[in-house]
Amino acid sequence: MPVTSLLDAPAAPAGTPGPARPRWARPALAALLAATAVLHLWGLSANGYGNEFYAAAAQAGSQSWKAFFFGSLDAGNSITVDKTPASLWVMGLSVRLFGLSSWSLLVPQALMGVATVALVVAAVRRTVGRAGPALLAGAAMALTPVAVLMFRFDNPDALLVLLLTAAGYALVRALGSPWALRWVVLAGALVGTAFLAKMLQAFLVLPGFALVYLVVAPGPVRRRLGHLLAAGAALLVAGGWWVAVVQLWPAGSRPYVGGSTDDSVLELALGYNGLDRLDGSGAGPRSGDPGLLRMFGADLGGQVAWLLPAAIIALVAGLVWTARRPRTDQVRAGLLVWGSWLVVTALVLSLMSGTFHGYYTVAMAPAVAALVGIGAGLAWQRGARVVLAATAAVTAVWAWVLLGRSADFLPWLRWAVLVLGLAAAVGLVIGRLRRLAAAVAVVAVLAGPTAYAVQTVATSHTGSMPTAGPTVAGGTSAFAGPRGGGTRPSSGSPGGVPSGSDDGQFPGGQATTGRGDRPAGAGGDRTASADVVALLEPGAGSYRWVAATIGSQTAALYQLATGDPVMAIGGFSGRDPSPTLAQFQAWVAAGDVHWFIGDGTGRGGGGPASRIGQWVAATFTAQTVDGETVYDLTSPAS
Repeated sequence: MPVTSLLDAPAAPAGTPGPARPRWARPALAALLAATAVLHLWGLSANGYGNEFYAAAAQAGSQSWKAFFFGSLDAGNSITVDKTPASLWVMGLSVRLFGLSSWSLLVPQALMGVATVALVVAAVRRTVGRAGPALLAGAAMALTPVAVLMFRFDNPDALLVLLLTAAGYALVRALGSPWALRWVVLAGALVGTAFLAKMLQAFLVLPGFALVYLVVAPGPVRRRLGHLLAAGAALLVAGGWWVAVVQLWPAGSRPYVGGSTDDSVLELALGYNGLDRLDGSGAGPRSGDPGLLRMFGADLGGQVAWLLPAAIIALVAGLVWTARRPRTDQVRAGLLVWGSWLVVTALVLSLMSGTFHGYYTVAMAPAVAALVGIGAGLAWQRGARVVLAATAAVTAVWAWVLLGRSADFLPWLRWAVLVLGLAAAVGLVIGRLRRLAAAVAVVAVLAGPTAYAVQTVATSHTGSMPTAGPTVAGGTSAFAGPRGGGTRPSSGSPGGVPSGSDDGQFPGGQATTGRGDRPAGAGGDRTASADVVALLEPGAGSYRWVAATIGSQTAALYQLATGDPVMAIGGFSGRDPSPTLAQFQAWVAAGDVHWFIGDGTGRGGGGPASRIGQWVAATFTAQTVDGETVYDLTSPAS
């Protein structure tokens, strides 16, 4: 099938239920989804447990239904992860059914990626009424490097993106369906459920979604407002039920809410995972400097921005072309749905000055892909040669720039992309072989992200700060370190003394920007000591926690290695005020905790974690096992 037939293939008018498909459409969609599955599943076990922090929580949830419900980091239920637990529910069930392994943790994420591509295809086909542009959008989604990364990883972003894409599809259906109320309520419920995956990031789509429905949906304004109120109620129920249960549950009989300062989910959502991320009051790693051009910088450009210029051109040109159409026009509605998603999300992620990981940008990928598909279909249908040519040229030049930031990675590719893209642009404007030029343009603009996506699949990714694609020059990420090659660092003191120096340099890594402290949960390539594991395992079943340690990283590693609960004092960062010294002393006195492992990379920060470490060092005898400092909490020093 010629590539350009993708753009030509007609279907029923946009927005009608069940548009007709050309004969090749279903096989082409099946091939796209199969290729996406291969991309997401190939060599998946190379990623190990991915982010051990979430892997340990999924393991805990497979052992304890209480840990499952609350999202506890350990089956002893000392503290939760610093997110709402929806993604852990999926992985926890998988681990409970199939046992703990890379595949049981990561296959659900990979399948979420396939489903997301299918939803993007379905939404764009609904909008433009053509199968070809929809498949182009699906391919763009499947090949976005950061999407390939996150759908092969166990962070909550995979579920977040799937649910938001499903909400976008439901909204598109609502805007052109006689069952509008049902669809818009479903969209609200999906966004609410996405809140349970990653809290307030799910709400970035809400302003645009609500405004688009209010302006574009058929019917009188009063009816549209009523529908939005119903959708808001669905959102509140879907996202609020778990929050209400946790807030009403007696604090003494549930794990501490990790990441909060007062054991409150609301404070976690609004503070640590909310305003602290926006205004910079929460110290932590950061990819790229805040600003309007952040997405085009060295840290983030190769993650998500390959087709960002094309998406912007498609949005602007599409709105101009549809300006005189009726208020309820479905093509313009689709542009507004995905355009508002892209603009709001990109602006917030670009300007936030707090903790920011490059993989957050995966939330932009469905919007970018959908706009590219809608714009390409609309431009081809209108015969807008200049716009098509300009888009091909700009995207090719931008790909040349991005590939140049990884000069040692396929150095010939950037020149091939540039030449093919510019040649295609010329052919689209003045040549007679317009179809061939369009085919060459598609190949040229997708070559760069495809290469990055394949490189991502071929490289193992673990820890809490993964990035897609090869190493780039000119990055400004805080706490940046080399990919791979890490080793298990030696323990620091139990009081939380850092093993790095004060100038922002950490063992085995590069100099940081000096913004904040490296958290104890900010993993790396660490492995659990086999000798320490052998020390912990005898009699482990007699204790609520086989060991305790400051921060989540060491706790997660030894919990995954032993299969027994390990308490993360201070939660992810080692700074959460839980447990208190008195509470920890009571657990030790009751025989609930067997060993204390020196904190390794953790910093106690002067809070309860430091006091606990100091008490342990003063009360029990230190042993050194394979470079780790450990204390037997059942044998006080004489």
